[in-house]
Amino acid sequence: MLSADELAVEGRGEHRMRFVFACDSFKGTISSSRSAQLLAEEACHFFPQAQTSGVEVADGGEGTVDAVVAATGGELRTVRVWGPRGKVVDARYGLLGGGRALIEMAAASGLPLLAAEERDPRATSTFGTGQLICDALDQGVRDISLAIGGSATNDGGMGCMRALGVRFLDVGGHELAGTGDDLARVATIDLSGMDPRVADTSFHVMCDVDNPLVGERGATYVFGPQKGATPQVAEALEAGMRSYAQVLAQAFTGFDPEAPGMGAAGGLGAAARTFLDAEVLPGVEQVLNLVGFDQLLEGASLCVTGEGHADSQSAHGKVVSGIAARCRRAGVPCVAVVGGMNADARELLGCGVDVLVPTVTDAGPIEEALAHAEENFTMAAERIFALLSLGGSIR
Repeated sequence: MLSADELAVEGRGEHRMRFVFACDSFKGTISSSRSAQLLAEEACHFFPQAQTSGVEVADGGEGTVDAVVAATGGELRTVRVWGPRGKVVDARYGLLGGGRALIEMAAASGLPLLAAEERDPRATSTFGTGQLICDALDQGVRDISLAIGGSATNDGGMGCMRALGVRFLDVGGHELAGTGDDLARVATIDLSGMDPRVADTSFHVMCDVDNPLVGERGATYVFGPQKGATPQVAEALEAGMRSYAQVLAQAFTGFDPEAPGMGAAGGLGAAARTFLDAEVLPGVEQVLNLVGFDQLLEGASLCVTGEGHADSQSAHGKVVSGIAARCRRAGVPCVAVVGGMNADARELLGCGVDVLVPTVTDAGPIEEALAHAEENFTMAAERIFALLSLGGSIR
């Protein structure tokens, strides 16, 4: 961290401070990129000679592809694929350069693609997600990150693997479609037709849940209801998933259905780890890897991050805690600007955040705070850099 003397000489142009800005979006009010612009304006007002670097970040959920594509100068590619119920949909993913791609499974197999009356995990499939992977391989990609939140499926990842050439066969040797209904029918797995490019590709699964594949905390019982499963349907799907897990255990040495994260995305987590030998990482960690955040921190004087509301969840796998941890490892001070916070937000101070700065300055209804979000954010940025400037004049 810079000393008071170093802060003082910056004001005389003898030292150029460098600030890094990396906020999550303040949902519905300020985008990640806009927050960086506002911070840069206030920083340069107090430190005219400063260098600023802004980068869009996300935690692996909705909007991650857009943020990472923007941060890396990549491109969005749209592909026509099968949706979760077999209807053709236009799904986007990101080509990031350097043979890398980022795919959100929700773009092809997500719950928002279905109307409420269409949601039925017995009939849905991840086939479209597999089609996106195939298209990325066609583009020469050999490093694929797969964000697996927001699924409409409970097929154990069979649909995705079928798109890559795997065949799931019943006792009569007939190939199954790979929906949730087919879990109980799988007798053998034929890997002979697996796309050979898979073996030459590195896969990374962005996953923030630790649920196993089966059991009370497994894919079916925890996530099935939101996908349309009644208690009776869930019972049948769980029986099918247990049967499917036994087949996987026979086909793959060391397969463990109780391992954390296997139940993510209706079992796609298990399939990705088993068939694709995927590395599993928290969403924010892989996002920071993809945007080269550690390199961005090199030589930085200060990093400012932030999110809309800080609470007990903020210290566990969210953008602010992920950035703060990397700042701590790099020896870079970290300030977090938050739209609001409760007492539990202080957990962030143990993750590497040095100071928490709320944007709201007066009591009032939430609607008023949201309406003035950008104004409040700007004032918070002004306070940060005013205090930093003041530190340089204190002897």
